Amino acid sequence: MDTTEKKNYTYKDFASDQEVRWCPGCDDYVILRAMQMALPQMGLKKEDVVFISGIGCSSRFPYYMNTYGMHSIHGRAPAIASGVKMANPNLSVWVITGDGDSLAIGGNHFIHVLRRNIDLNIILFNNEIYGLTKGQFSPTSLVGQKTKSSPYGNTQPPFLPGELALGAQARFFARIGGNTPKEMTQLFIEAEKFKGTSLIEVLQNCPIFNDGCFAKYTDKAVREDKQLFVEHGRPMIFGKERNKGLILNGLKLEVVTLGENGVSEKDILIHDAKEEDPTLHQMLVRLEYPLVTGIIRSYEDIIFEDRDTRLTEHVKANSPFLKTDDLFFSGETYEV
Repeated sequence: MDTTEKKNYTYKDFASDQEVRWCPGCDDYVILRAMQMALPQMGLKKEDVVFISGIGCSSRFPYYMNTYGMHSIHGRAPAIASGVKMANPNLSVWVITGDGDSLAIGGNHFIHVLRRNIDLNIILFNNEIYGLTKGQFSPTSLVGQKTKSSPYGNTQPPFLPGELALGAQARFFARIGGNTPKEMTQLFIEAEKFKGTSLIEVLQNCPIFNDGCFAKYTDKAVREDKQLFVEHGRPMIFGKERNKGLILNGLKLEVVTLGENGVSEKDILIHDAKEEDPTLHQMLVRLEYPLVTGIIRSYEDIIFEDRDTRLTEHVKANSPFLKTDDLFFSGETYEV
């Protein structure tokens, strides 16, 4: 047991001496500060925190954190992070990635780290564009979107990161706007508490190449009416007047107004993030109005490390070999 006294950190303890080099107005600054604010509340030692990134604007992140970290290979951060976590299970490992890094070249690693359920955390910066390489369409760009690589409009239907994640058996999925630091900070803390792979999609605005891509949901003037921030065990109510809610009408979610047609709060769906069956979570992820944010799914399952350890212990307990020589000289042998 580690009896080393943990220091009382502030956000400044997690800020490195590197100049932050993102474009003015980018939500990446908000995400960085939210993480630096969250870490002191996690009860971790600074030397036990590791950030692994791939390639892209988001992947500068490890340089700006005063922790261990690695700026790795395009799309391969989940694989490297998995190795780090397996080598030292006591570390708090964070993958920092973007929609291009994780869902294009890194799509294979992304879905398989979710499937395996290794105990690490992923923050997906989604701005629906390739920002670092100056504005090509990405796997989340909308159909018809004009970019440097689709001047007449993108013809490829986009991935919905949450839908893809749940299809890959993600046990923890959350989504949050890039301009809501208070809520984002809390989601980071909850992700660290979760035992298994946690994924947080941040709807991150790129002011240079895709400005306003999520404004219809995240702009302060409309946010309360266009977003439903879900909390486990609480009714799914939203709106400036807190008078809108979700009910299940047949096989579809429906928005209703409290007080109309006899609808009361008891008719509103209660959010169950911990339900094993992801059917309703998938419906929430796909909903366009309101856009659902917060922790949509948080189902605790056996993690990869525990499954692997159990198998190793079982094999060792039932093996007739006690040392390597026993294996080498078992069965038929011959001399050269």
